[in-house]
Amino acid sequence: MDLQLKDRFYIVTAAGTGFGRAIAERLLAEGAQVLAVARTEAVLEAFRSEAGNNLEILAEDITHSSTIDKLIAVTANRRISGLLVNAGGPPAKAFMETSLDDWDEAYRAIVRWKVEITQKFLPVFQAQQYGRLVFVESVSVKQPVENLVLSNSLRAAVTGFVKTASQEMAATGITMNILSPGYHDTAAMQRLFVKKAAVENISEEQARQVFESSIPVKRMGKAEEMAVLASWLLSPLSGFVTGQSFSHDGGLVKGLFG
Repeated sequence: MDLQLKDRFYIVTAAGTGFGRAIAERLLAEGAQVLAVARTEAVLEAFRSEAGNNLEILAEDITHSSTIDKLIAVTANRRISGLLVNAGGPPAKAFMETSLDDWDEAYRAIVRWKVEITQKFLPVFQAQQYGRLVFVESVSVKQPVENLVLSNSLRAAVTGFVKTASQEMAATGITMNILSPGYHDTAAMQRLFVKKAAVENISEEQARQVFESSIPVKRMGKAEEMAVLASWLLSPLSGFVTGQSFSHDGGLVKGLFG
């Protein structure tokens, strides 16, 4: 299937590893041009050496306002087809293990920068009368995940503002959607393995097996599998889909509207 991505330009944040890397790779494979943002320059340089001329890099922390402003500056006068909004998750903690400082930091890391990058790039997309924004969140926006109270709470805030903004932008050629991944074989899952192992006094490998057994398909997802769905949402073909949250979870969500 031709996703019509050839020569289109995309910004992908947290593109050094995990979902961001897999989505950037999928876009490149479809012939798109990608600006990959991540904190570790060495990782990005290695990625660029593999990917070739269609990959540009920016080694900065996307959760900082200065990085968002730099992105606006370096992409000025370019037609941006889409933005993949993605970053790491908060630490694994139960509610009574958290401090108010944890909540303040989680707001900054999960919500605040996403509001800022959205507010600063929407005028760019409005001027084009076209744009695709895809936010990588978590299955925790569909049902709570054990020992992830910060994610369970604050990713719901992201879902609320994206849904609202998507309605406001719907007639302008701009779509805004959310990916809600379940348990995938990425480094981010390690914090859950460690936490569960500590709580239940089992090994991390046993903890992994517990998580896998809870998934109806009985395996972890692969980042490259979700990257295919992300690429479609970032493509021109998804123009009638906006304000939605797509589970990619192997059947983990039990609700009828999962």
